Amino acid sequence: MFRLRFGEEIPLLRRQDVRGFVRRDAWSALRTKSVEDVRRRVALMELETQRFYVRAAEESTDAEVRQLLGDLAAEERTHDVRSAELHPSRQPTAEREDEARTARRLFVLQVVQPGLAGLMDGSVSTLAPLFAAAYATRNTRDALLVGLAASVGAGISMGFAEALSDDGSLTGRGRPVLRGVVCGVMTFVGGLGHALPFLIADFWTAMVLASLIVLFELLAIAWIRNRYMDTPFLAAAFQVVVGGVLVFLSGIWIGSH
Repeated sequence: MFRLRFGEEIPLLRRQDVRGFVRRDAWSALRTKSVEDVRRRVALMELETQRFYVRAAEESTDAEVRQLLGDLAAEERTHDVRSAELHPSRQPTAEREDEARTARRLFVLQVVQPGLAGLMDGSVSTLAPLFAAAYATRNTRDALLVGLAASVGAGISMGFAEALSDDGSLTGRGRPVLRGVVCGVMTFVGGLGHALPFLIADFWTAMVLASLIVLFELLAIAWIRNRYMDTPFLAAAFQVVVGGVLVFLSGIWIGSH
């Protein structure tokens, strides 16, 4: 039909050149990219495109063009039927399991890994300066200030490092800003946990409580590694606790001299 009317040359025609045509948001505009969100977005796209063809057919004065637009609208309706057949309730079990594995892998890459890296850094790297300051000054206020400063500094540093590590386009690790925020916040939380007990005026009470919180943090890290990284819990606990205890003792040793 096009050749008969206009010849062999096809002009450059873009979406924005067609008045009233359906506008599409970029893939990156999706706040979440779960399978259900994608299904809903595709269904909406099919409905909008179908309505455009129907409206265009109603406004056309050419019988052949009207027939073409009607056929395109009918094709969009068949897509709705096909989409319904792809609903999870009608999918084979293997396909549903594969989608679930993919969604879990993306969650681990984009949220768990940067969050865990931040939590480990915040929980371990701030131990030495905090407990060194505590033992050196025997003043809970000074220890609290050092702990807060170390937590804020580590959070900012880790957040920028994670956000600038890669843009996620090749690795599939998601948007760098989100990863940086997750990593930075978890780093700050990891350091803040064992700094807050030094709000207590009594030095030894604060030290005992902070030490217990450190142990809880290390076990929490081991549990997360076991839950999402498939690392055996005892192996993860041994690795994390040994490293944390070494940093903890080095801080006490430095503060005592």
